[in-house]
Amino acid sequence: MLKGVPKILSPELLKILCEMGHGDEIVIADANFPSANYGKRVIRADGISGTAILDAILSVFPLDTYSDPNMILMQLMDCDKGKINPTIWEEYKEIANKKDKNVKVGNIDRFNFYDRAKEAYAVIATGEEAVYANIILKKGVIK
Repeated sequence: MLKGVPKILSPELLKILCEMGHGDEIVIADANFPSANYGKRVIRADGISGTAILDAILSVFPLDTYSDPNMILMQLMDCDKGKINPTIWEEYKEIANKKDKNVKVGNIDRFNFYDRAKEAYAVIATGEEAVYANIILKKGVIK
């Protein structure tokens, strides 16, 4: 056990977060995301919500101050616009703004998100059931 480290950050995930350097990206994937297909390294976080894992990660992980955006959401497909309202996006933004004063949120389309996930340092496969609950975080430096 370590003091001050959120208990839901597994040893495997802590190792990944420590290995990452400035500018590296990590994906927090919802339960529907094809994590094994797109992740170079996949960390299972089954049963853990996207909001809980985001809160825990941002307790130990700085966002990149040089990048805009440094927190990237998967935008709605045209066929879902007007039908789906991903309320989880507001929850993510609220958590991020409480944990990091440098949050710069952006959106990219689904297929660009997949391409970026392939290049990410790792993908965290959560148990989040909300749709469009995928995020890419860009790591900054500890100052």
